[in-house]
Amino acid sequence: MHIIDEATSATLITRHMAYDAIRASLAAAVLPDCQSFPVVIGNGPGEGQRFGIKSATTPTLTGFKVGSYWPGNEARGETNHHSSIVLLHPESGRIAAVIEGGKVNTFRTAAANAVATDVLAHPDAATLTVFGNGHQAHHEVLALALVRPIRQVLVVGRDPARVAAFCDGLQAQGINARPEAAEAACRQADIITTVTTSRAPLFDAAWVRPGTHVSSMGSDTVGKQELPVALLREGTLFCDLERQSRVVGEFQHAPAYVPATSIGHVLDGSHPGRTRDDEITVFDSSGISVQDLYIGEAILQAWLRSQENQGH
Repeated sequence: MHIIDEATSATLITRHMAYDAIRASLAAAVLPDCQSFPVVIGNGPGEGQRFGIKSATTPTLTGFKVGSYWPGNEARGETNHHSSIVLLHPESGRIAAVIEGGKVNTFRTAAANAVATDVLAHPDAATLTVFGNGHQAHHEVLALALVRPIRQVLVVGRDPARVAAFCDGLQAQGINARPEAAEAACRQADIITTVTTSRAPLFDAAWVRPGTHVSSMGSDTVGKQELPVALLREGTLFCDLERQSRVVGEFQHAPAYVPATSIGHVLDGSHPGRTRDDEITVFDSSGISVQDLYIGEAILQAWLRSQENQGH
């Protein structure tokens, strides 16, 4: 059994590795021999503490991820989110590897947004509006900057000081960012990304321009909601996996008669994706277990190569 700790996995992960692994996982997720099982949600002993277990199996990969959210961690200088991936031997069911992957998980989540945006947004999309100013939102912006020529990031948040610090962090990495009010930010955006824990819509559907691509990254449990229902009625809907998105993702709020397409069908060419310049495309990332298996396997293989290079 291989054990890869947080410090090691953090040195191995790259945005390009994450993009490639997650693109492959989203394509695999729609194949008949790939199974994603229902998410198990649990609570910690303190207020707001929760964890989830996501599991899946493919012909070559089997395992699960445990992700936790402990809201008091930030006050102690720790991230609120932790994540570990367990890969099982498909033949025996024994544990093949345990990978601590908080940073890996942030890259994995952001990569799903990048993959969907890459196939759905206009090629010249340059203005990004992001709702949220936390750790994950920062990674979403950096991932999107790899797939589109982002020239301006408009940041919407409740705490002006946190928004200003968030913008400063992006500026330090060469990305032009500034605070903006919600309506003005939406009306200027080519891409809108929401990265919050909201349980109510963050903006009005009427503020979204024709041709905009919207990604909801924060809805992953029953009751969460970032987007207005009117947008889900009017837009063309895509998601990581429809049956999960309809239950715990953003599309739990979408009318049942509105079709939602798993992005894997766009990746394999069975769905055209965007078909009109003025079409509003909406992607929901509820986070599926197949992504964790693929990113975990990528980290494991990178680690094994590093061990060989060191003569272990």
